Amino acid sequence: MTSPSAAARSELASFLRSRRERISPEQVGLPPGRRRRTPGLRREEVAQLAAVGVTWYTWLEQAREIQISAQVADSIARALMLDPNERTHLFLLAGVPDPNPRAQCPGMSDQIREMLAKLEPLPAAVLNSRTDVIAHNRTYARLVDDLDRLPFEDRNIMWLAFTDPAWREGLPDWHETSRQLVAKYRAAMAEHLAEPAWKSLVKRLEQASPEFCELWERHEVQEPENRTKRFLNPRVGLLTFHFTHLWLGPSQGPRLVTYSPADAATRERLDRLYEIAASAPSVMPMPV
Repeated sequence: MTSPSAAARSELASFLRSRRERISPEQVGLPPGRRRRTPGLRREEVAQLAAVGVTWYTWLEQAREIQISAQVADSIARALMLDPNERTHLFLLAGVPDPNPRAQCPGMSDQIREMLAKLEPLPAAVLNSRTDVIAHNRTYARLVDDLDRLPFEDRNIMWLAFTDPAWREGLPDWHETSRQLVAKYRAAMAEHLAEPAWKSLVKRLEQASPEFCELWERHEVQEPENRTKRFLNPRVGLLTFHFTHLWLGPSQGPRLVTYSPADAATRERLDRLYEIAASAPSVMPMPV
């Protein structure tokens, strides 16, 4: 972990002050206290809410050369009630990966969430260019294993393909699929080389999977394409789909992916899978 540049530290300090000054104590459950000379929260109050030292937070707003961890940046973002765009800005200035980079996806809306539900029994999901699963319907959640049981930070297709035994077994064409996943990620990353979240995922995979390391070193690149994809579901058997991308923003950005049965057997098995998914207990949606 490296400290941000002087310019980034200065911009971050000004940004934090401006966000702090717009929040009243009542908004965060603190008493109004004595008469305030400046609007908003005091530095010590932000430090208290974020569970960091007052001196350390003061140095942060003074643009001193100190290191900021992803966990502390996350605490400060929550304390200052940052919206998704402000949160992204904070992490970029701090120079650390957001532990929840999928919290907001360009193009995401209530209408798209409704569309995901209406597409059932077809599996469908919204993925960003990092292959994070932003949102999904019930059938998609059960394509391989129970996606909803996983923490949000692990709902990433590359991470699952290389580290989750159930997903590896559930992808009968794993060797080719994994190669294509890595090649597509490298191609997409060309537009995001300076972004911590992208580098963080690569580092995490390098530490977890020698097979990923071997594929990453090949430097293969591939653009997304519509094609046929197979899943081996533990409850209903082999599923063969036509896999389609519907772009929600610029190329290599967020996309809606849908799976249409490629044969009669898959259509029949998909109906059974939907019955299983629909009868499962509901889960809380991903926070946005």
